[in-house]
Amino acid sequence: MTGAQRNDTTIVSDVVEIDAPQELVWSIVVDFPRYIEWNPYTFKVEAVLEVGSDVLLHLPDPAKPGETFTTLEHLRIIDAPRHLQYDTGDSFAPMLAIRDQWVEDLGEGRSSYCTTDVFQGPSADVIFEMQQEWVTAGFNATAYALKEYAEKRWAEQQ
Repeated sequence: MTGAQRNDTTIVSDVVEIDAPQELVWSIVVDFPRYIEWNPYTFKVEAVLEVGSDVLLHLPDPAKPGETFTTLEHLRIIDAPRHLQYDTGDSFAPMLAIRDQWVEDLGEGRSSYCTTDVFQGPSADVIFEMQQEWVTAGFNATAYALKEYAEKRWAEQQ
């Protein structure tokens, strides 16, 4: 696995095994307009699947229940059907957050999903401490929701 170099301020989701092929799971991960159908954490993504493009993420605000906020990120890696990476660039100075999403082929029509967020920069430690619990919960909710959604879609195709 390549991607952002993990450090002491890295958040890692559970690795979730999915009873659906890698290509199907990947197609869901990159189908940004349909996130609202399955993703409880990043419920809306405005992006074009093109390296260098902006990625506008819409998330529930942990500090203000019932409200939302957006973050501007930038698509850096598209290695279909396996790896997607985007980061905050200079939109969230003085910290850089690099998110990697991995879809691995387990063979026999099965796959796995995992996501990481690496915080870097002078404020990384403070922001990590403030956000770790919420981001970890959100990443795990996403992973398990993706599993459920992909397995349902795969069963409908059989």
